[in-house]
Amino acid sequence: MPLLDTGTWHGTIYSDGWVEAAGGSAPVRSPATREEIGQVGVADATDVARAGARAAAAQRAWAATSYLDRAAVLRRAGALWEQHATEVGDWLVREAGSIPPKAGVETATAAQECYEAAALASHPLGEIIPSAQPRLSLARRRPVGVVGVISPFNFPLILAIRSVAPALALGNAVVLKPDVRTAVSGGLALARVFEEAGLPDGLLHVLPGGAETGEALVADPHVRVVSFTGSTAAGRKVGEAAARHLKRAHLELGGNSALVVLDDADLDLAVSAGAWGSFLHQGQICMTTGRHLVHATLAERYVDALAEKADHLPVGDPGKERVALGPIIDEAQRDKIHALVTASVDAGARLAAGGRYDGLFYRPTVLADVTPATPAYAQEVFGPVAPVLSFTDLDEAAALAADTEYGLSLGILSRDVMKAMALADRIPSGIVHINDQTVSDEAVAPFGGVGASGTGSRFGGPAANVAAFTETQWLTMQGDITRYPF
Repeated sequence: MPLLDTGTWHGTIYSDGWVEAAGGSAPVRSPATREEIGQVGVADATDVARAGARAAAAQRAWAATSYLDRAAVLRRAGALWEQHATEVGDWLVREAGSIPPKAGVETATAAQECYEAAALASHPLGEIIPSAQPRLSLARRRPVGVVGVISPFNFPLILAIRSVAPALALGNAVVLKPDVRTAVSGGLALARVFEEAGLPDGLLHVLPGGAETGEALVADPHVRVVSFTGSTAAGRKVGEAAARHLKRAHLELGGNSALVVLDDADLDLAVSAGAWGSFLHQGQICMTTGRHLVHATLAERYVDALAEKADHLPVGDPGKERVALGPIIDEAQRDKIHALVTASVDAGARLAAGGRYDGLFYRPTVLADVTPATPAYAQEVFGPVAPVLSFTDLDEAAALAADTEYGLSLGILSRDVMKAMALADRIPSGIVHINDQTVSDEAVAPFGGVGASGTGSRFGGPAANVAAFTETQWLTMQGDITRYPF
């Protein structure tokens, strides 16, 4: 039987088994064909409240479970992602509009996230600290209890599992709210994998839903930490709501990342990197290269070569043909992209390639003659759009790259890596890649941005994950009761 057999989850949510949702159900549609490929349950506040209470009750026994047993569940989950990679990848192609190689990256990363989380279960969780009193003094990390995870549509599997796996490994329960548009590959697939991996009942709840469901999750008294990945606008609302309820929110938000091409960079390699950074998954990635800053001596040739490459990249249904770009997730996102491109051209930018669409298939677009005020340069597009702006020296490059509210990822291309490092030190960014474009992620690496891109590295690697999903407790022990003067 397939892992994601529709008979298992059709029209339901996962909350102590597969149950009907109080919020009804919604169709799952392929963005490439617009055909209905399934039905998922849609959770409302009632479902969230029930899941939160059940998760809190189940978590206590899970936290007391041996790290060996917790690690074993995570290892089995990792193996299941590998075993069912083709099936899950097919859902990522059909439901999220992913090209097959991108889907393969998601399933491979999901397995790696689980294997890394399995190792996290036995990670040292404290330290002995000095005390002025005759006692043993410890700082130790304890599970927070229930973690709420809100994940988006673009890399639905990775951006859910990277919070779910370490949170579970560290002894927490999880309530996951995936985007309804990718609720199967970004939510129900996780429920099925952990169900098959032997995770005890009540520890993982998968509640697809919209903004109201997310608001209920953030407000639920059982949820002590919220892990949110999404737009900066939505992240601000999540952060504000979490603060009102005195709970931590880990926010991984938008970006408008710069790729800086210095005058000594190899032009062909730079254009290849730039195209990948802007056009991978139709530009629907927080780390997408949103600004191409190219030295004036290379800028004209760079635009011409990037435009030629864009014109020859095939766009279409990744489930039926071999393409470089699939569909935009929905009409609203497509219209936002096109409005920014049109406004940029109206403001004086030159359309060197693209700027048109057929249904949800948007052509990779290159904009030349842009200024810092050009809409598609100044704002996060979240689409396959590459605005190119030239600079004359390193001071100007540093100023332009830093001139944004975002600070997620930065790429610098140069034969002189020390010069590139010196430039990187002048540009605030949570991630820096020398001689690579801006889109990259690994389960073992800290991930997060600064400024409007979020609250820093809250994902990846033991240090970030332990900090994200545990609380620090001070504990002292002594042989006798202290005698006091009262």
